[in-house]
Amino acid sequence: MVTMKQIAQRTGVSVSTVSLVMNHRDEGRVKPEVAARVRATAKAMGYVVNPMASSLRTNRTHILGFVSEEVATTPYAGGIIRGAQDAASRFGYVMITVSVDGQDEDAEIAALKRYGTDGFLYAKMSNCITRVPASLEREPLVLVDATDPDNRFPSVEPNEFRIGYDATCRLVDAGCERIAYIGCTEPMLAQDGRLAGYRAALEETGAGYDPSLVVDVLDNGPALRAVSALFDRARPDGFFCFNDARAWYVYECAARRGLTVGRDLSVVGVDNHRVLAETLDPRLTTVELPHYEMGYWAVCRLVAGIEDRPLDGIDMPRTTAAMPPLDAPSPARIHCALIEKESVRTA
Repeated sequence: MVTMKQIAQRTGVSVSTVSLVMNHRDEGRVKPEVAARVRATAKAMGYVVNPMASSLRTNRTHILGFVSEEVATTPYAGGIIRGAQDAASRFGYVMITVSVDGQDEDAEIAALKRYGTDGFLYAKMSNCITRVPASLEREPLVLVDATDPDNRFPSVEPNEFRIGYDATCRLVDAGCERIAYIGCTEPMLAQDGRLAGYRAALEETGAGYDPSLVVDVLDNGPALRAVSALFDRARPDGFFCFNDARAWYVYECAARRGLTVGRDLSVVGVDNHRVLAETLDPRLTTVELPHYEMGYWAVCRLVAGIEDRPLDGIDMPRTTAAMPPLDAPSPARIHCALIEKESVRTA
């Protein structure tokens, strides 16, 4: 069996340097070219990390627990898990995911602890303020798409205000003069933040905020009728929608009136939902929620805490939305990317 000592002799570095590289602790400690040479040599020699031996040396299992509510069963929010897994693999960790929908949350967390889990991610489906279970309060922990009311734990979420602000500014730039907001009737941080961003953009650009252009809806027939009444009452030429699903009501109402989205009126949604945003014709300009980025950032922050790494010593990959620094105050907010398609007319 190939040993670290043999790799060190072959590459002309110390055993401790090889250990740092093989245990994914080389960032900021080992020159990148040296780390690359060590990894290449280890691969060529057929070196395989012994997880049991590593666990005994470090008193760590290199296992992370991902505790979620709905996230694991929601198709487009699965990006959170994918981002978290990619980051975990980068640092040599594996991740066990459990969904607590309809389950005994404490029992699921206890099961993860029996594996010797080094740290936890606690994720919610929709950005919210949540109480951390008592069974996790003393564990290394990062909240994903959620914030502790007492701000005791690192957390990451979308920048809801900038979602509304950027989407509305895009409509203003397109020449829209009467911009409506199709919001959500449920009490949510996302609704409050996006409405505030919408209002701020209108006031700052001189378009002016008109509460009669705001309609909050839930779904199905009542939602369609409320949007239809808005069309006839206010005749908006631009629509910012709380999510892509609500944009469908705008498309439907426009079609019934012989109006063409992208020509007679402009629409911006939120989610970049793979079905809705790509199926609607014309394709929907939308703000993409940073699911992947939240998952990736959360694991980087968690591993930094577990391994006592410097928060400024971990390079982040380029993603659709730029990730905040790991030492950003909680909640760390990600500025979401606006994905241009064809539903906003050319000014």
